[in-house]
Amino acid sequence: MTKTLDVLRSTSAFSGGNASFVEELYESYLKDPESIPPDWRHKFDELPQQEKLDTAHEPIRQRFLHLVKEKRSATATPQENLSPAAAEQQASVLRYINGYRMRGHQNADLDPLKLRDMVSVDDLDLAYHKLDNIDQNTIYNTGSLFAPERMALKDIIELVKKSYCGSIGTEYGHITDTKQKRWIQERIEQRHLFQQFSVKEKRWLLTLLTAAEGIEKYLHTRYVGQKRFSLEGGETLIPLLDDLIQHAGKNDINEAVIGMAHRGRINVLTNILGKPPQEIFDEFEGRVSVDPQRLSGDVKYHMGFSTDIDTPGGIVHTVLGFNPSHLEIINPVIEGSVRARQRRRGDHDGSRVLPILIHGDSAFAGQGVVMETLNLSQTRGYSTGGTVHIITNNQIGFTTSNPLDTRSTLYCTDVAKMVQAPIFHVNGDDPEAVIYVTRLALDFRMRFRKDVVIDMICYRRLGHNEADEPSVTQPEMYSKIRNHPTIRTLYADKLVQESAITPQEARDLVDNYRESLEAGIVEARPVTCALRHPYAVRWNSFRGIEWEHPCDTAISIDEFNQLAESLLHVPGGFELHPRVEKIWTERRRMASGDQLIDWGFAENMAYASLLAKGVPIRLSGQDSGRGTFFHRHAVLHNQTNGEALIPLQHLSQDQADFLVIDSLLSEEAVLGYEYGYATADPNSLTIWEAQFGDFANGAQVVIDQFITSGAEKWGLLCGLVMLLPHGFEGQGAEHSSARPERFLRLCANHNIQVCCPTNASQIFHLLRRQIVRPYRHPLVVLTPKSLLRHRLATSSKQSLLEGKFENVIDEIDEIDPKKVKRVVLCTGKVYYELLETRRSRGLEDVAIIRIEQLYPFPQKEFDKVIKQYKNSKMIIWCQEEPQNQGAWDQIKHRFYPLTSKNRQLHYVGRSTAAAPAVGYRSVHIAQQETLIDEALTGRINPRMNYRNQAYQQ
Repeated sequence: MTKTLDVLRSTSAFSGGNASFVEELYESYLKDPESIPPDWRHKFDELPQQEKLDTAHEPIRQRFLHLVKEKRSATATPQENLSPAAAEQQASVLRYINGYRMRGHQNADLDPLKLRDMVSVDDLDLAYHKLDNIDQNTIYNTGSLFAPERMALKDIIELVKKSYCGSIGTEYGHITDTKQKRWIQERIEQRHLFQQFSVKEKRWLLTLLTAAEGIEKYLHTRYVGQKRFSLEGGETLIPLLDDLIQHAGKNDINEAVIGMAHRGRINVLTNILGKPPQEIFDEFEGRVSVDPQRLSGDVKYHMGFSTDIDTPGGIVHTVLGFNPSHLEIINPVIEGSVRARQRRRGDHDGSRVLPILIHGDSAFAGQGVVMETLNLSQTRGYSTGGTVHIITNNQIGFTTSNPLDTRSTLYCTDVAKMVQAPIFHVNGDDPEAVIYVTRLALDFRMRFRKDVVIDMICYRRLGHNEADEPSVTQPEMYSKIRNHPTIRTLYADKLVQESAITPQEARDLVDNYRESLEAGIVEARPVTCALRHPYAVRWNSFRGIEWEHPCDTAISIDEFNQLAESLLHVPGGFELHPRVEKIWTERRRMASGDQLIDWGFAENMAYASLLAKGVPIRLSGQDSGRGTFFHRHAVLHNQTNGEALIPLQHLSQDQADFLVIDSLLSEEAVLGYEYGYATADPNSLTIWEAQFGDFANGAQVVIDQFITSGAEKWGLLCGLVMLLPHGFEGQGAEHSSARPERFLRLCANHNIQVCCPTNASQIFHLLRRQIVRPYRHPLVVLTPKSLLRHRLATSSKQSLLEGKFENVIDEIDEIDPKKVKRVVLCTGKVYYELLETRRSRGLEDVAIIRIEQLYPFPQKEFDKVIKQYKNSKMIIWCQEEPQNQGAWDQIKHRFYPLTSKNRQLHYVGRSTAAAPAVGYRSVHIAQQETLIDEALTGRINPRMNYRNQAYQQ
């Protein structure tokens, strides 16, 4: 059989009369795909599922003819014997076809409201191509058009208009990959072959539209004036999502993770995820039980949900992420969550877990995190195999916005062109077109593993919220909306005309849905919340754990030696840079105990010890491989050929995964991504490192609305680590402070941890503690810069083998506590300047105490240490930061109980300032010397005297 096919292929298989031969090939393919040549097998693999059911149908025959045509066109020769005029006409016809492919979307029937006049596009004008006076019955070659090889001009015109100027407008001309463009062209130009809906499917589509409209009307009448951010005008989103999940199941997707802002969320929760209506009604009526793990809660249109939806391909675990009001900020969070889920499943190409992001039109065009997230989509450390983006395009931003002021581009989707994502604009009033585009989009994503955009153009029947009056500022738009039939009405009328449903049946759907709401039943696909799929994460063991939960972070001598040997091994022929070679030589001495351990080696040893115990680690940041300050060197580079070596990936065969990524130049999207990753995987150590600590400013919305408040609003635990280089080194305002005051002001109810470790063993034990202890709250680490190689910030090998993270570190010199007159409290780098100055001056009546954990404040440990210095007359808080910054304002109340008539509390540091630090190094040095001197020996400004408020009264 195979030999016969090979002979046919080598002779006349691609001639026009061989459609029957191709059908024979297809019959063989159905019986045994391996029995036919690979190129034909790949073609048949691309056939839509419905086409594979019955080879006798005419559509499959047409498809075979196009397959033959495509093969033949590759070897076709130009038409001969054409006159110059005829040749020019033929070329004009091909340009006319290409004009529709590139710009047909501009004349597509996309706007349900017909708000704007159709623009004139030269490329779509017959006269522009000098074809207006030609007999339209003239036959022309169709070129690469997916159609018969030769057609009359009138038929070509009809085909391209139908393909590109109907309810779907397709943008793909920005894509440079020819295979991707041809794939899209085939499915757009042969839509009649791919879009075939049975009566059963149409009736279900109407059922979902009825449900989408029904829940909104029900809530509008039952809870008058309450905000819910209605989906009315965009109800087709519900059948879109339903079909997307069903089609995902057919494509062997096991999980779908959805991110969306508030508009339509309640509708999605009910009609897609199957959240019981009574729970939603209780939220409207304020009947909610207080979850001790979620102290504040959140509004109903920010809430998330998860369920398991039945599909023809099996259960699809479907998750809707929690989202604050900051709209698009959910995008990177969802992507990170998806990546974590993919890693658990071993899903390296994104074939099992699907990210779905639902956007508003103005937000998609206006918010920078959209661009940042798109930029992540094809990168090595952040790709999730392509995201399906859905835009519920209301054609307006906030109610008072003029659409002309919301963007500078033709479409709100233009930003997606930066990653060459295909964009399918579709009229939301044509549900069947929307479903076709949905399947097309997912098929593209599954085939090419790239992002794809569905721009569903609809409208918003109500205002920005239900208490708003939109016609005040948008009278023309809302005049049209008031007179425009609902989507459900339009589609029901269409099905009645097709005799797919009777008028009474259409009315019964409305009544039945309202009755189902009253009874607490939903119209969603069969769902269950009781399944425990094998890749689910069990969070119960991490709930209710106190931050003081004991844990052992030391490692054995044998473990240390074995890990150090593996970590420092460099294969033969791998040439290190001379500076790195020097570091490696020093680290070998550290491993043997002949040299004290520095920060970089201690940090890498912490990672190695966790990897060896099966803890996966993910470390990202703009310089995280090498380290911004040339200290980490988790990635080595062969100086002869540029080959990279990551020693932490080669500790042993059974170690856990280690991924270190030098991220793109983004803080907001990358930090959001890592937060999402950490919320989906409590058993991994997830770390984001800022190049400088103040760079976290660019991600403040992630910090405020997710990292510090996610547990309190939504009950979401997260063990994310943020490494923020901090320390006043005379490098100016932007490279000095990690803004600890901002984090400390957000601290409450033990929501985050803020630590400032000052030596190598401290970072070793702190990183290990974060994952060894079953306490999953974010850890903010103010990491040093100059201390990375400071001789006093090193640690002994023994301190890693026996020690632990010290929340408070007492005086380390041999100073008699009874003789101490002045106790200096501090945190961070300033400690070593205080220490060296005190030693140089021989002061024996000053004790220096380091507070390494600023929050949760280690009160018991602090009280135990300070108790020794009963004779002290002065407690001083010394910091490098200006008085209105740093830790002082958020920590001083901890020290008020220490004050009395005989003991005063003072602040020593820089004066208040608007900027974190001065820009001139000479000024910085003078300020630093002054505050060190004042803290140790100087007279204290009386205005800096603080006392216990109760004592003052």
